[in-house]
Amino acid sequence: MRVLVTGGAGYIGSHMVKELLLKGYHPITIDNLKEGHREALVGGDFFCGDLGDIEDVRYVFDKYQVEAVIHFAASCYVGESVSQPLNYYFNNLVNGLNLLKIMVESGVKKLIFSSSCAVYGNPLKIPMKEDHPQAPVNPYGNTKQMFEKILADHERAYGIKYISLRYFNAAGATPGGEIGEDHSPETHLIPLILHAAAGKKESIEIFGSDYDTPDGTCIRDFIHVTDLAQAHILALEYLGYTSKSDCYNLGTGKGYSVKEIIKISQEITGKSIPYQEIGRREGDPPALVADAKKIKEELGWEPKFSDIRIIIQTAWEWHSKHPDGFRNKSIAHNF
Repeated sequence: MRVLVTGGAGYIGSHMVKELLLKGYHPITIDNLKEGHREALVGGDFFCGDLGDIEDVRYVFDKYQVEAVIHFAASCYVGESVSQPLNYYFNNLVNGLNLLKIMVESGVKKLIFSSSCAVYGNPLKIPMKEDHPQAPVNPYGNTKQMFEKILADHERAYGIKYISLRYFNAAGATPGGEIGEDHSPETHLIPLILHAAAGKKESIEIFGSDYDTPDGTCIRDFIHVTDLAQAHILALEYLGYTSKSDCYNLGTGKGYSVKEIIKISQEITGKSIPYQEIGRREGDPPALVADAKKIKEELGWEPKFSDIRIIIQTAWEWHSKHPDGFRNKSIAHNF
């Protein structure tokens, strides 16, 4: 099957491409390389283009005869979404509509959507199930919730079947250190902690230490990026034999606080990781932990790498092997 991976040169997208290749699929990546890295792609076809340009999208569907879509391309930083909501609504919704328009034109009926636990907002109950009330507390979460509604409308009108996967916190790197997490600027907790361990940062900033949690810092549910990518393949296969749209959480059901992650990282790296406590960051819920029973029972998903120590160890291995990240960001040749 020829599968289009939007944002396939990004952190999660590049792991997705690798897993598709391992499973015998033919991945096609479209990425504008503003956030992604050409060097992160281990194979498949690549087109340097933008979902904001509908002609780019139409060209890719026509040239590669796309049969299904895994849609990652989006802006994904909570704090930035609060300060720059216009960019988030354009990139996550308008550009997504371009993708859906060409899917309708081309008769492509299968889409796996990279959603987020941000659709739930502040939790009323931990762990959170898929039927938890939705009340996003930031523009990023709003865009994910809105696009899920858009997908439901497109299923009713055009027969597009979809599975929306609501991630908690993707982290880690491929075992062996081939692909890892490299953002500029970096905002995710584990790579920032590892930058401090490697001496690239003086200290870690903890955004809020007065939350209603055991140590006062935010609690998050971390899932290994390889487990996450494998869940997408199960979702694609599920669509193939059921043609049933649905939504699933992706997490482990266990949360760790910021201070706990720092402590475990110090143990794994053997490095001192200083931190400073500053004010809360707008749009951050105090705790987010998944109930992922549904995807385990219905799709047979079982995370293999999502023990927190494995997550941090694989991430540290990648950062140790790639102290400068992916270096040649200017390379953008199609192939």
